[in-house]
Amino acid sequence: MTRIITLLNEKNHYLEKFYSLNEVELANFAQGQFDNLQHFYQTRERILDVLKYVDAQIEKAHGEMGPNATLTENDRTQVREALSIKDEYVTRIIEQDIQVLTCIETAKNSIIKELQEVRRNRKGISGYKVNTFTNRLNEEA
Repeated sequence: MTRIITLLNEKNHYLEKFYSLNEVELANFAQGQFDNLQHFYQTRERILDVLKYVDAQIEKAHGEMGPNATLTENDRTQVREALSIKDEYVTRIIEQDIQVLTCIETAKNSIIKELQEVRRNRKGISGYKVNTFTNRLNEEA
């Protein structure tokens, strides 16, 4: 059981890293700084890979315990505490992800509006262009 408790605490450690990474980048995104977006997603993916590995190790350790394993009250308390911490991090991370998606969506909409404005301006400006080549051909004829 000690192995499972250690793995649960390790999982919480990586969830904390994930949460901290989101916090830093969320502040950047809120300021419109998306320069680290690729690195941000790559780092998140690496942390998620580690979390998947830790989950697999927890399942393996649980399977090795067998059905007749007995838990002390201290073990139960530590498992409950670790699971409670995990749930809190997961809830916070979901809230952060919603904020991250909102920032990205807002930036995307802003870029689309800018592109539409540029397109409208080009159409407006093209109406003022004089085709000098056609005028020269008419004069020569």
